Amino acid sequence: MSSRKRAPRLPGHRLLRRTTSRMDAFSDGVFAIAITILVLEISVPEGSSDDLLQAILDQWPSYLAYVVSFATIGAVWLKHTVVTDLIKNADQTLLRLNLGLLLLVSFLPFPTRLVAENITEGSEPERIAVVFYGIILLLMSSVIGLMWRYSVRAGLVDDEIDPEDIHAATKLLAPALGFYVVALAVGFFAPQVAVGIMLLAAVLFWIPASVLPIRRKDRHDGDAGAPPA
Repeated sequence: MSSRKRAPRLPGHRLLRRTTSRMDAFSDGVFAIAITILVLEISVPEGSSDDLLQAILDQWPSYLAYVVSFATIGAVWLKHTVVTDLIKNADQTLLRLNLGLLLLVSFLPFPTRLVAENITEGSEPERIAVVFYGIILLLMSSVIGLMWRYSVRAGLVDDEIDPEDIHAATKLLAPALGFYVVALAVGFFAPQVAVGIMLLAAVLFWIPASVLPIRRKDRHDGDAGAPPA
């Protein structure tokens, strides 16, 4: 009979799991800071007091970039709440995927500023800025979808969730590849149109991304309040 002892599991082992409360709190903080930084990038040039209204209107590229980025971060945050609402705990791999998402979210103010500064140039810098911006948005959408698919395969989803809800969440959280691929292609010859497509991709997910957890809660509440047979 062998006397060898099994090596203890390391703290970083994939099977080590914890509740999502700390992941939620940290993520919400990063989302909030990223959105705040977006608005800090908007300003009018110094010495614009003589024609302040015109100076404010001239900042429309900054407003456009801000709205697109705000809408995208909002959509990703809504999807993130769907993921954390439907899983029971998080393992080390999911935590690292979440950090990857937050890396992209916190980075977004930089390409947002590039778009705001170059979208009226009508030249190579405008195309580069918009395509680079679209790539970051595509990566954000892809990572949140990957987080959900990993959660399903790793058995992190709450056992009480019905298969129909899991299937609905999988469809909801699928990355908007079609929108972003089209936007990236259009960005090479019509950058401003591409930014409009990116805005549409974000706004279309605002309402659907908030429906699933409400349906789930209503279903459970209805079951709990149903009269006994």
